[in-house]
Amino acid sequence: MPTITVSVTVPLPVAVVWDELRHIDRHVEWMNDAVAQSFVTDQREGEGTSFHCKTRIGPFVTNDVMTITRWENETVMGVEHKGLIKGEGAFFLHGNEGQTTLVWQEELRFPWYLGGPLTAYAAMPVLTYIWRRNLANFRARF
Repeated sequence: MPTITVSVTVPLPVAVVWDELRHIDRHVEWMNDAVAQSFVTDQREGEGTSFHCKTRIGPFVTNDVMTITRWENETVMGVEHKGLIKGEGAFFLHGNEGQTTLVWQEELRFPWYLGGPLTAYAAMPVLTYIWRRNLANFRARF
């Protein structure tokens, strides 16, 4: 399956950027495609945190279960998607001279009855555009 990678540079130290990114409950505030979210676990951060996420791209709506699979403070937050569209993704933070590069990398798998890999490749430009906008929204929070 194709992997989508987008990034943004935030003119702040990694600790400041991480302090915002770590609030999973606020991701719907800057992710245009994330409509709503509700936690499955009492836990709100760290590995094992699980939540339902309603996602909308145009007329397409999915309700996925997402679980945080990797959590290294100020370095990486990994997530697994389970639902109609499955996949894995991660946010990576790299700091340099008081600024942070935030990289978002995702690999999604579409079911065979929705076109499988062909749909995944066709969706890449749209998802890349949306996720770049999401990261621009994230940067604008500062």
